[in-house]
Amino acid sequence: MSSETATATKTSGLGAECDELAWRELLPHFARGAVVRVDPELDLITVAEAFRDDDSARVGAWMQGGAIARASDEDARHWARLEPVFRAIVVAPWVLAQELATTH
Repeated sequence: MSSETATATKTSGLGAECDELAWRELLPHFARGAVVRVDPELDLITVAEAFRDDDSARVGAWMQGGAIARASDEDARHWARLEPVFRAIVVAPWVLAQELATTH
């Protein structure tokens, strides 16, 4: 298998694991401190790859710039009010969540 094919296979595997979830479905993961908020400007699969590959340079740069962050109590209050839909992916032990739209 070529390195291009291997990369495509790894990436498509992560894409297949992406799903849309309501806030109430993410709430148990938030309660255990596992939700990472991902800015809508970032590609969620690219972020998931960086987490999976333990790419601390990219993850650290995004965190430092505020593009990703562990979900806060303030985030949870905001999401409880708006009831958004998220695009989410699990990269154990984290659940990466990107707000898509509100349900109202």
